[in-house]
Amino acid sequence: MKRPLGTKAKTGEDCPESGVWKVVGSPSTTAPISRGNRMPPYNGQAVNWELIQYA
Repeated sequence: MKRPLGTKAKTGEDCPESGVWKVVGSPSTTAPISRGNRMPPYNGQAVNWELIQYA
């Protein structure tokens, strides 16, 4: 079962769903991240990511 769009994950957690993830806040970026991969930092900092599109 797919996680809903808007699902959030933090840097260091395992990605719960493959898709395009966006950094919550500013500055922001998007990145394709596959399920099971570790959520990356952004600009050298731990951030919250939000699922915005399915892979």
